[in-house]
Amino acid sequence: MTRTQSTADVSVVGLGRVGLPLALSLADRGLEVLGIDGDPARLEAVREGRMPFAETGAQELLDRVRAGGRMSLCERVADGARARHIVITLGTPSFSHIEIDMRDIRSALDDLLGVLAQGHCLILRSTIAPGTTDFVAGYLAKHRGFQIGEEVFVAHAPERIAAGRFLEEIDTLPCIIGGVGARSGEVAAELFNVFRAPVVQTSPVQAELAKIWTNILRYTNFALPNLLMMDCERHGANVFEVIDLINRDYPRGGIALPGLTAGTCLRKDFTFSEERSPAPGMLLAVSRVNETVPLFLVEGIKRRLGELAHRKVAVLGVAFKADTDDERDSLAHKLIRLLERELADVAVHDPRVTTPTMSFEEAVDGADVVVVATNHSEFCTARSLAAIAERAGASCLIVDPWNCWGAAQVFAYSSEITALVASG
Repeated sequence: MTRTQSTADVSVVGLGRVGLPLALSLADRGLEVLGIDGDPARLEAVREGRMPFAETGAQELLDRVRAGGRMSLCERVADGARARHIVITLGTPSFSHIEIDMRDIRSALDDLLGVLAQGHCLILRSTIAPGTTDFVAGYLAKHRGFQIGEEVFVAHAPERIAAGRFLEEIDTLPCIIGGVGARSGEVAAELFNVFRAPVVQTSPVQAELAKIWTNILRYTNFALPNLLMMDCERHGANVFEVIDLINRDYPRGGIALPGLTAGTCLRKDFTFSEERSPAPGMLLAVSRVNETVPLFLVEGIKRRLGELAHRKVAVLGVAFKADTDDERDSLAHKLIRLLERELADVAVHDPRVTTPTMSFEEAVDGADVVVVATNHSEFCTARSLAAIAERAGASCLIVDPWNCWGAAQVFAYSSEITALVASG
């Protein structure tokens, strides 16, 4: 077998929210990087020096990388073999019937099969189901006869960085690497050692489990206050006051605040365990709690106002998380659809996403209801509350599961919220 002839240090297959910041960071540290993506519009944006999505500090990083000339772009996955290290950051979805969708990974492997050679190191960066790294190694061994860990190297180095914090956390969060065979972990670490974060070596399946259970833990932790919010509504209690009672000066407290819990990682990653779970339904129940929050909010509105037909409902925010432009798998979209099924006149505003929405003033003007679906910092100000009170009126029902203004009310009228904030 021939050995790889590298013309780049690393190829990054997939220039989405995981891959592009990684590729830019590697190039910024002096590596020759080949970025690969099948979306011509995304490649064009990067070539022109425009970040295709928001990530703190990434535009300045892109500017430096373009000036340094250490990153090239192409569309063909097979070209990834021009580098010794090939990092795959493709999406890893789940089918609706709780089965992992391997098609993107399989497609990339098939594109690379004919061009892989001794010395190549294939690193899976996106979230994957337990056993996937070993599957990839077995796939290469089956179809090319490679000795994995000796001739070709395969590892999982899971991405665990929060949206908006890439440039900070790439140098601080421990980098977990699970390599197949004798030397895969060592060879993969050669790449990630360019960052300051410590490298932690483990087995492939433990790396996979660490990643998915990091997200499952957060998903479950957020489900508890959401379920408590629903319980408080049933009993006529205030969820924020109950949470304060739980947490105040109590060493075993720590319950989080409620909100719309979603996003591409939290909303699907539990399925990577649920697919073969020995306790089927446990994590589905967690998902059901979080998925029910939009319906809970709509039903709470109806209990207070009656039918919503022809009533104007302003939805503030469609991103899945505060101060991001990422609206993938956001529950705000589910909330909007449920309101539309009630024949409400839905007005939507988000100052950050690329999807066109109306202005804040237009959305809240004359609204019967204002729902804070995403707690963007732009919304959590005295100015925005005053604008709602002025444009929607004192009788407008404000729905704020995030407690944006500190009024500690999920459902309250504009006049009540204004008075509570003023007295606080």
